[in-house]
Amino acid sequence: MNYNLYLSVLLIAATCCSLVMCYLSWKRRELPIAISYGLALLTGVFYSFGYAFEVVSETLEQIRFWLRIEYIGIPFGPVLWFIMLLQYTGYQSFIRKWVVALLMAIPMVTFTAHYTNEWHHLFYKSMTLNESEGFPLVSLVKGPLYQLHIAYSYILIVIGMGLLIQMYRKAKPHMKKQIALMLIGSCGPFGFPLLYLSGVFGVSIDLSPFGFVFSGIFYMLGIYHFDMLKLAPLALRKVFESIQDAVIVFDLDHNLISFNDSAHRVIEGLHKKEVGHPAIEVFSRYPLLLERIMQEPSSVSKVQISGRADEPFYNVQLSLIRNNKEMPVGKMLRLSDVTEVVRAEDRLLDNARQLSELNTFKDKMFNVVAHDIRDPLAVLVNLMELMEDEMQACGEKHEEIVHEMGQQIQNTFTLVESLLDWFRSQRGGMVFKPIERDLAITVQTSLRLMIVRSEGKHIQMISEIPRDTFVYADKEMLDLIIRNLLSNAIKFTDYGGSIRLKAERISDKMIVSVSDTGEGISADQANSLLQEAYPVSSAGTAGERGVGLGLTLCREFVRLNGGDIWFDSVPSQGSTFYFSIPTPPEAPSIRSSLKGAM
Repeated sequence: MNYNLYLSVLLIAATCCSLVMCYLSWKRRELPIAISYGLALLTGVFYSFGYAFEVVSETLEQIRFWLRIEYIGIPFGPVLWFIMLLQYTGYQSFIRKWVVALLMAIPMVTFTAHYTNEWHHLFYKSMTLNESEGFPLVSLVKGPLYQLHIAYSYILIVIGMGLLIQMYRKAKPHMKKQIALMLIGSCGPFGFPLLYLSGVFGVSIDLSPFGFVFSGIFYMLGIYHFDMLKLAPLALRKVFESIQDAVIVFDLDHNLISFNDSAHRVIEGLHKKEVGHPAIEVFSRYPLLLERIMQEPSSVSKVQISGRADEPFYNVQLSLIRNNKEMPVGKMLRLSDVTEVVRAEDRLLDNARQLSELNTFKDKMFNVVAHDIRDPLAVLVNLMELMEDEMQACGEKHEEIVHEMGQQIQNTFTLVESLLDWFRSQRGGMVFKPIERDLAITVQTSLRLMIVRSEGKHIQMISEIPRDTFVYADKEMLDLIIRNLLSNAIKFTDYGGSIRLKAERISDKMIVSVSDTGEGISADQANSLLQEAYPVSSAGTAGERGVGLGLTLCREFVRLNGGDIWFDSVPSQGSTFYFSIPTPPEAPSIRSSLKGAM
């Protein structure tokens, strides 16, 4: 039996080995390098399978047929191998559609020339049978297009091997074995043809297909012992477990290996062309993430990765990727969007704070009710009892008692009004709607409402605020501020005193003052008057009782309008309360000129 039959069996075995490698690559097809690697192996399948039947063919026509099968793969193998090395060595950014088309130009010429050789004989000048080995083999005289194919293939081989050697020299120790296997394995498909073409062994058998068996052994070692091409698929399986999260994979040297679509959406500038680049380049705009990547596995919660206030919140987790032997082979960065959770927590905390404040307010309100409502109501009850007794005893007029009852009823009504205003402001029921208002008109309206009380104590109220003094404030709040300050001034001013209102513009604020000639404020009261949330009410010069909420309301409403409130006081000489309020956006002079134009 001639040994060509044994050769055919070995070539079929090489074909099966390559098919197994193609299947492994297909299982890892989510990785671009696995696709180019698998296609390169598939070209070897056509080569070894065709040559297995070529060596047992008996006629030149049969040999021509099997050569055509071989040349389905032979012209394209070097290009696909070169593309795989570009991806493996970190030069995948050069792989563009037009580059691949350019690389495939000569293989397409080779393929076409081989199939049409009988027309032009530019690929093979002649084909004859040679039976020197005891069985028919083809003897070929190569043409210029064959020489072009060989020269082009080995140019790619030299460049590719150079890239691998450069990568080996720069690689860390734990990567050198993997790259060495790639170097040795790559020698098989191209080293064996070189030996055949050089005629070193002096045989007519083409040894090239056996190079695929040689390379298959070393590639197998690389895949199963050093996880060659296996790192990204391990991480991608984790991506499917949490597809909504952004997942980014790095090797142990912190080079970007892979990422999912969510990561592409989260990380600005993250594209496929960045694969293979160092993390320090890819994440230069994300110092927080870069710091995490460079550290040991860790987890941090509720962070904004770029530091912008309007950015979502993420939980950032860095973990190691391990192989079957529990050896670390890479790192995986996982970003989980927790913005809704953070906002929900903030809303809960805000609600809890509001509930706490409302609860405090409720307690204070009960305290106010106990002290400020009980007393005037008790006086009303006593007065009514006296009035009933007096009226039963004699039919005299009771003007003094009736007047006092009216005063107490008015005080009680004012108390209830103030409490309701304050309650609405604390519950958020009072809507803030600032408008442009003439301060002089607002003050005159409040003075008219207070005239009964001021005349009762013979107090003169004077406004020195001119017309067209415009402010920008909420109408109801501004009215309440002025009424409360006037009410306090009347309350603490002796009979025959005076109250004066002024306004002065400073920058974009109007400073309003309410001065009285009353008894002034003691040092103890001055230290806490505008500081306490719920001050205790004091009796006026005529025994008037307040609700203790007037200045609290003024303080809150002034601040809501963008101003501030303060006072000056000299005991026994009077007090002056000041508050600031914004002026309208446009200057009064412009407004006046517009009115004149109309």
